[in-house]
Amino acid sequence: MLTRLSRFGPALPRLLFNAPARLVSQSKPTGAVGSIAVTELNPAADTAEHSEVSPFVKNPDYHGFSRDPVVDEWNMRVAFFFGISMALVVGGTFVHYLPDHGMRQWARREAERVIQLKEKEGLPLIDENYYDPSKIILPTAGEE
Repeated sequence: MLTRLSRFGPALPRLLFNAPARLVSQSKPTGAVGSIAVTELNPAADTAEHSEVSPFVKNPDYHGFSRDPVVDEWNMRVAFFFGISMALVVGGTFVHYLPDHGMRQWARREAERVIQLKEKEGLPLIDENYYDPSKIILPTAGEE
């Protein structure tokens, strides 16, 4: 098949990809003609406006923001400035100043405060009884 297509030479991509698509309608035609209607989805190239030029031909550095090259470049710069630079700076600042997640910093400050208080009073930092044994009410042997 490739050898049969190679005879078209450089016109092959134009023949394969730029050929107008055709749609064959199976519904009843509305006119007096009784045959199947054939409609072109892409009009022929000669019926298109000749003044319309691809933006890439007019501006090789086309970014897709505007057909005018100067406006296109400025719109690209503004979009990248706000989309990249400002997002990174403002986003990084926002993440840095988020409140303490899980209150880890508060818990450390509170633990340091309790340690300093116990050292000042001369108490051990960790007691063998987590709770005060005089405040614990145990069931009697008969209640078990």
